[in-house]
Amino acid sequence: MSEAFEVDSWRFLPPRLARLLQTRIDATSAPASIPFTPLAAPLSATRIALLSTAGISCPPDPPFDMDGERTNPMWGDPSWRRIAATATEADIEVNHLHIDTGYIKRDLDVALPLRRLAQLAAAREIASVAPSHYSVMGFQLDATAQLAESAPAIAASMLAEEVGGAVLAPV
Repeated sequence: MSEAFEVDSWRFLPPRLARLLQTRIDATSAPASIPFTPLAAPLSATRIALLSTAGISCPPDPPFDMDGERTNPMWGDPSWRRIAATATEADIEVNHLHIDTGYIKRDLDVALPLRRLAQLAAAREIASVAPSHYSVMGFQLDATAQLAESAPAIAASMLAEEVGGAVLAPV
């Protein structure tokens, strides 16, 4: 049995900003329960895609809008980007004001573990690696647009590529 621990989401923020954000987040209504959908097949028969919250993009796609966030620090870009399964550190840009993006530029697996996923496919732990993976900007105080537009578009793309399971890679 693993030991439970508490994550301090406010650790790296200035205290005043942490209090403001915590108050704002606590004031939002959380769902009564989180929906769970079991896999339709065993992992060894399932194509897997990754979804990162690191704000990763691949040129010529546009980067995530950090200028908009600098102008309005309570806003986060709600759009999404498609990342090819063959992407490497040389292929990506990381646009996120809330994390040290240098780690990701040195090792993409920190935020989008494509090589680790390929190892699972090679070991037949999963059926295959999806051809596309996805990135969003994890900083969203209001996820309305992300839930209404980005999430359905990502889900439709996964369905089109016959993805049976997704792994969230939060940063």
